[in-house]
Amino acid sequence: MQFSFRNARIGTRLGLVFSLLVLLMVLATGYGAIKLKQTTSTLKRLSATEWQMTQLAREWNAQAAMNTLRATTNARLGTGEFSDELTKQSKSTLAANAETIGKIESLVSDPETKALFDKAVNARKVALAFDPQLDALKNSGDFVALEGLLAGDYEKTHKAYQAAVDELAALATARAGAAQEHAESGTNLAATVVGVLVLVCVGVAGGFGWWLTRSIAVPIGEAVRHARAIAGGDLSQAVSIEAGGEAGELARALAEMQASLRRLVGEVRSSTDSITTASAEIATGNQDLSHRTEQTASNLQQAASSMEQLTGTVKQSADSARQANQLASSAAEVAARGGAVVAQVVTTMDEINASSKKINDIIGTIDGIAFQTNILALNAAVEAARAGEQGRGFAVVASEVRSLAQRSAQAAKEIKGLIGASVDRVEAGSRLVADAGTTMNEIVGSVQRVSDIIGEITAASSEQSDGIGQINTTVTQLDQMTQQNSALVEESAAAAESLRDQAQRLSQAVGAFRLEARH
Repeated sequence: MQFSFRNARIGTRLGLVFSLLVLLMVLATGYGAIKLKQTTSTLKRLSATEWQMTQLAREWNAQAAMNTLRATTNARLGTGEFSDELTKQSKSTLAANAETIGKIESLVSDPETKALFDKAVNARKVALAFDPQLDALKNSGDFVALEGLLAGDYEKTHKAYQAAVDELAALATARAGAAQEHAESGTNLAATVVGVLVLVCVGVAGGFGWWLTRSIAVPIGEAVRHARAIAGGDLSQAVSIEAGGEAGELARALAEMQASLRRLVGEVRSSTDSITTASAEIATGNQDLSHRTEQTASNLQQAASSMEQLTGTVKQSADSARQANQLASSAAEVAARGGAVVAQVVTTMDEINASSKKINDIIGTIDGIAFQTNILALNAAVEAARAGEQGRGFAVVASEVRSLAQRSAQAAKEIKGLIGASVDRVEAGSRLVADAGTTMNEIVGSVQRVSDIIGEITAASSEQSDGIGQINTTVTQLDQMTQQNSALVEESAAAAESLRDQAQRLSQAVGAFRLEARH
């Protein structure tokens, strides 16, 4: 199978292009790294030897010049504290100078540098050999000879000493400059090569980028054009599938999406018409239902108002029946107490009647006694009359006793008459009281029955009040539910109307799609 870069997948094309760019960058970076490593090595050597040698040689020269100045000054000053201080500083500088010379010796690696180093060391030995002579002339006070030595051999040897050290420093400086120039030359060459490689990479990247962008952008742009046409509602254009890879897959996907949208829009148009018709019917039915629900809610509201009035009336009747029950109970209690009192009165009248009968019997006995006393008094009067004069006093007594007996009999007769009348009245009263007791018992029974009936009426009224209250609550709940249903029906009607509007807008929106090509 022949490979075609144009029909290759985007990932494959990007991978090949970026692999080539990476290869070029690796070459440029590798070369630059190698040259940088060489330059770094050169600079390390330069910093480790030549430049260090140069610094140490300059330091050696400065130390030698300083000690020469100190020795000259110390010899001309004579003795004293300042002379001692100069001597102390000279010894310290000599020790430091010896350390510096040791460091330089450790860095010497070639014959030329070795020869110059030995020359400077020998010149130092010759110059320092004059220091004891200066000290001797100074201590002896022969300043003429001291000045001659300073101006003659001392100055000559120290100049030769400093010249040897300067020659060593000049050689180190020259070698350091040459190493630096070599490093700079390598760095410039590496920069030039890397720059050329970078330009080559940029050129290659630009060419491949233009070609790759065109191979991707052209089919993608064609797909975008078709997608915009589909987004604008034009489903009639045919999608061309020429490119391979992801662009071809995108074109095929657009074609499939366009076909699916055609079918979907056709179905939506058909469904939209059905929804519009159904929503109109629903809206009309909801309006009728809303009107009937409002009438039902009004009727239920009137029924609820009537039930509230009936509930109040029944509650008032129940309260009145409850009060009547309480009054009947109180009357039954009063009647029962009255019956008890009448029963006690009947008992008392019976006792009075019995006592009256006993009194009547006692009065009869008294009447008999009075009658017999009268008979005896009469007999005594007869006997006294027979006795004549001797019985006159007895006759008087008998006459008084007879008179008393007659009055007693008369009184007993009157009392008997009164008692008899009283007994008759008591018997009549007893009969009346008995009748009253019977009547009172009948009243108590009647009142009790009335109380029981009123109690039953009260219980029935309470149950009726509770039932009517439940009915009232139920009617109120039905009224609330009917009002809620009315609100829901109104909302449903509004929703149906909204659905119809949305169906119309959806129909208009779907109508914007063009399914067939225009000729």
